[in-house]
Amino acid sequence: MNPTDEADSSRRHSTIRCAFCLSLNRVDMARARDRPKCGSCGRPMLLDRPVRIEADDFDATVLGADVPVLVDFYADWCAPCRMVTPVLDEIALESVGELLVAKVDTDRAQEIAERYGIRSIPTLILFAGGAESERVVGVDTDGLRRMARTARSDG
Repeated sequence: MNPTDEADSSRRHSTIRCAFCLSLNRVDMARARDRPKCGSCGRPMLLDRPVRIEADDFDATVLGADVPVLVDFYADWCAPCRMVTPVLDEIALESVGELLVAKVDTDRAQEIAERYGIRSIPTLILFAGGAESERVVGVDTDGLRRMARTARSDG
């Protein structure tokens, strides 16, 4: 392995869809606080807040990430889901580069919700290394914060 390969293997990346032009970007999470720009449109990749994930980019973004990913399975009409939103916003802001916070609308991505056995929302699942490592169901903000702390310290 040459030095370039060695340096690249120590980086932690995630594939994230640009919120503006919808193109997928491979983001170096170590530089996430520098507000990386989309390779297609040049607009900032906003990683200090939860990113929206669709069914077609779930596997690349969540399962393919080199950092832990906290996924909020929610629906717009769900009042308890809205109660969790401020905590998720706070976690995303505190965790830039260490933990990716994502949201999956279960009404739009029913096959993903079914794959992970989502029976109640909000359901928050922590993925690490492409696999589910922990789950919180309902409005459990203490459990959610604990899960995020664990992910940041393990990640």
